[in-house]
Amino acid sequence: MQVRHILQDKGRDIVAIADSATLAEAARVLAERRIGAVIVQDNGGSLAGILSERDVVRAIAHDGPLALERSVGAYMTRSVVTCVEADTVEALMEMMTQGRFRHVPVLDERQRVAGLISIGDVVKSRIAETVSEANSLRDYISATA
Repeated sequence: MQVRHILQDKGRDIVAIADSATLAEAARVLAERRIGAVIVQDNGGSLAGILSERDVVRAIAHDGPLALERSVGAYMTRSVVTCVEADTVEALMEMMTQGRFRHVPVLDERQRVAGLISIGDVVKSRIAETVSEANSLRDYISATA
C-alpha cells in the first residue's frame, strides 16, 4: 500500500498557519480542529515547518505563559521530514518510528504540501488491510473446502 491510498481515504485537507501567528493562535487551531499538528507556512505559502502538540508543551515548559504570545516560528520544528505519495506505508511507518514523530507532510511533484499523514491514519490503513487479507483468506478457504 502507498501513501496515496491513505490520502484517497482520508482526504487532502491541510490545516496550516502562518509562521508569524502566535503560539496561542496555533493552540486554539489544534484544539478547535481536534488535531495533533498543524503545517506552518511562510509568507509565500511554502512549508516552513510543523507545530505539534508536543512543541506547544515544550514551549510552555521552557518559557512559561510568555510562550503563548510569541510566534509559531520560534517553536515549530523547522527540519521537517516529508514523504511523497508513491512512498510505501511500510517505509512511512519505519520513518515515523525511527524519527519518533507522529505526523508527516506529504509533498506533491512540485514539492508543495499535498496532505498530512498521522500515525493514526497509518494504523487505520494497516488494520483495514489486515482485515481485508483475513477476509480474502477466509473466502479462499471456504471456496476450496
